[in-house]
Amino acid sequence: MVELVAQSQFRDHVRAVLLQGIAVGGFNVVDIHALSAALGLPVLVVMRRQPNLESIRRALFGDGPRGAPRVPGAERKWRLIERAGSIEQLDIVGQRVRPSGLGNRPQSIWVQRAGISLEASRRLVASTTLHGHVPEPLRLAHLIAGGITTGRSRGRA
Repeated sequence: MVELVAQSQFRDHVRAVLLQGIAVGGFNVVDIHALSAALGLPVLVVMRRQPNLESIRRALFGDGPRGAPRVPGAERKWRLIERAGSIEQLDIVGQRVRPSGLGNRPQSIWVQRAGISLEASRRLVASTTLHGHVPEPLRLAHLIAGGITTGRSRGRA
């Protein structure tokens, strides 16, 4: 990721890295603090729903007594998840919401962050969200990835 951003022709225009979840390509957990430090940019992990950390832990290690992890590198991956910091609820009120009758009711997303304050995270999300409560860059990336891999989006961006 560092190379992709650092070597991009658009590098001078990048102001933050937004991730939809802390794991990419399956269970490849991103070290958001190392990514932020390497790029000198804030990193914001955005989640539509509050993740169930116990379910994630079970997926990595299984239910039984502490034996061999179920996923290669499980202990390192779990440490990265913990190191990313607390998962914070970000309420978004009065944003540009989709015309689904939600009006000005609070909507929430959950974030983990590196190199950015919670208030700056709120402003970043507010300034990049046009419809619903997922920032437009993440919504667009989801649509493009769905189009490339399956020919359509599942509508969960």
